[in-house]
Amino acid sequence: MRDIQKEIEELVKSKPVVLFMKGTPSMPMCGFSARTVEALKACGVAFSSVNVLADPDIREGVKEYGKWPTVPQLYVGGELLGGCDITLEMYQNGELEPLLKQAVAGQA
Repeated sequence: MRDIQKEIEELVKSKPVVLFMKGTPSMPMCGFSARTVEALKACGVAFSSVNVLADPDIREGVKEYGKWPTVPQLYVGGELLGGCDITLEMYQNGELEPLLKQAVAGQA
């Protein structure tokens, strides 16, 4: 039997920046995921993504894991940063890019 919470934790802890989203970065399947991807790409930092539509267990499990009811969910340095609104707000006020770059540099 799958341990979804353990799978999610391994995904989140193994990469500096992980986005749980609907669809893929090249083909987002909802507007919130698309806007989050745009903000991440604008920061110029590599990120990993997980398409929750491809795995219903992950889709529900990530909501429980992060105690966050919606997708997308952005994890930076193993911690939940938030969803679309928080990510866009941090991007617009200049907080997102340095945070992402610090997380990626810490993995190097």
